[in-house]
Amino acid sequence: MNLVLLFRRRGELRNLHLPHRLLIGGASAALLVLLSMAFVAGMQLGQRSQGRMPQTASVSEWARTLGDQKQEIGELRTQLQERIDAIAARMGQVNAHVIRLDALGKRLTEMADIDDREFDFDAAPSTGGPETEGGIAAQVPDLSRMLSELEERVALRDAQLSVLENVILQRELREQIVPDGRPVRRGFISSYYGERQDPFSGHQAFHKGVDFAGTMGADVISVAAGIVTYVGEKSGFGHIVEVSHGNGLVTRYAHNKAATVKVGDTVQRGQTLALMGSTGRSTGPHVHFEVLRDGRPVNPLSFIGQ
Repeated sequence: MNLVLLFRRRGELRNLHLPHRLLIGGASAALLVLLSMAFVAGMQLGQRSQGRMPQTASVSEWARTLGDQKQEIGELRTQLQERIDAIAARMGQVNAHVIRLDALGKRLTEMADIDDREFDFDAAPSTGGPETEGGIAAQVPDLSRMLSELEERVALRDAQLSVLENVILQRELREQIVPDGRPVRRGFISSYYGERQDPFSGHQAFHKGVDFAGTMGADVISVAAGIVTYVGEKSGFGHIVEVSHGNGLVTRYAHNKAATVKVGDTVQRGQTLALMGSTGRSTGPHVHFEVLRDGRPVNPLSFIGQ
């Protein structure tokens, strides 16, 4: 292979003849140098890329962490909403119970004819107190506090109803223990309270009770609730039963054939105490009925209603 070389300074041309093998060896050497340079450049580029990889890996890790946190927040929000719904449902149930209690209390107050100012189930309980400094204004409704207040309201209504129940029971008890009615189921008044002619002596005498005539063995009943304090014989009265009703009131049932109760028994209004007879100073089957207040006889007609 011939190469022509031009030398400008000298103005000369020269021919250079290179052998074919030498030309191939030079080209190979040049190619080897180029490959070496490319390898070195690739190594440097790889090192730079490896220096940047950890940053890319950190970003991916952060993304996964944020995704997990978003999922946890979503689950917590769902659980919180479920709890709020449960509390709200419970508050609804308690509030419905309070409404029923208020309605019942109002109805009982009307039935018992009690002043509604004493048991006002329409208005909220009166509250008050000095204002404290440094208080924190409520920003978000506190369901737990609201529920506690509602439960306190229920407890107050229960207490009011208990007091109202006691008032009604005491009134009913007073009504039950006050003598009222006849001591017999069937019969008629054969002798009244006051001055009369004694059936045995014919003289004027004071009759301390009211006589109810009937049939032998008929029921003699209590005119009020009370406790049996005496069962036995008394001169002139024959076989008697006495019942104490409290507040100094005692009822007496005389001339019985036989008693059906004993001392210490608790009896109710209308309960049978004895069987009608004609024991003692008696002209026939009847019951001598007396009412005593603090040991003194009073007119039974004021209790009988006739």
